[in-house]
Amino acid sequence: MNLSTTYLGIPLQNPIIVGSSGLTDSVEKIQKIEQAGAGAVVLKSIFEEEIVFEYEDILKEAESLGINTDQFDYYDFHLKGKKLNRYIDLIKASKKTVSIPVIASINCVYSHEWVAFARRLQDAGADAVELNMFFLPSDLSRSHQDLEHMYFNVIEKVLKTVSIPVALKISYYFSSLGQMIQKLSQSGVSGLVLFNRFFSPDFDIEHLKIKPSFVFSTPADLAVSLRWIAMMSQRVNCDLAASTGVHDGNAVIKQLLAGAQVVQVVSALYQNGIDYLQEMIAALKNWMAAHEYSRLSDFQGKLSQAKADNPAVYERVQFMKYFS
Repeated sequence: MNLSTTYLGIPLQNPIIVGSSGLTDSVEKIQKIEQAGAGAVVLKSIFEEEIVFEYEDILKEAESLGINTDQFDYYDFHLKGKKLNRYIDLIKASKKTVSIPVIASINCVYSHEWVAFARRLQDAGADAVELNMFFLPSDLSRSHQDLEHMYFNVIEKVLKTVSIPVALKISYYFSSLGQMIQKLSQSGVSGLVLFNRFFSPDFDIEHLKIKPSFVFSTPADLAVSLRWIAMMSQRVNCDLAASTGVHDGNAVIKQLLAGAQVVQVVSALYQNGIDYLQEMIAALKNWMAAHEYSRLSDFQGKLSQAKADNPAVYERVQFMKYFS
């Protein structure tokens, strides 16, 4: 079976990518991921939010001690530099150690800081950069046009800064998702990752505290990205990567049939171990052999809306007979 493909213009030995997570935060883990057969790896994100919180903690401590914080721009700069240098070291060491593509990941919150860092990540040797960007639509003073403009503003600045491919990982929180995906694909990015997975709060009703919930995705989470990969396949100007809810080889096959170029996996590896990649790859190979497909292009996008006999099935959102 020929499982090779390209993503962001980069050749991959197969379409399964280990997504940004704690699984990809060290050279040792990335080596194991390569040995298990992954096509590429997205490094754990460098978080703008994490640096901001750390800086705010420093300011609070200084204020409590009566220290004048007027000169703290230096500490802000130093803290960012320390985090960035550590991330650059991870990129350089990974590129020296493994042969699979290494994609850097930037988690953007405030839209302005990380543009300046993008070139440094490129110079460190990253094969591409994934912008993990999301602005929660909870600010009632901002219109959806304002929020959407922020995405294009960041993309424009990053594309002017780097020459390596740029992918954008987005959520489905847009007022007109299909149109937004299409517009983003025309912005100059090389790929779109559908979709992001977020921290969600839960309540501890005994201790009346807020706690995390549903840290890992479930197989049921596949449905959202599967629908939108299938609907947008062949209607965008860039590659599509499927993410969230991919828990076995069958899920990989489904996303490829929908039209995904590659598939990102994280939660299944946390739950089953890195070597589970081998089972997912074997399942893909066995399915292709059973259906007499010799390469991915033989079936990629075969069940997308653009090729479907009944494209209206992708538009249906209400149950009729299922629960009657």
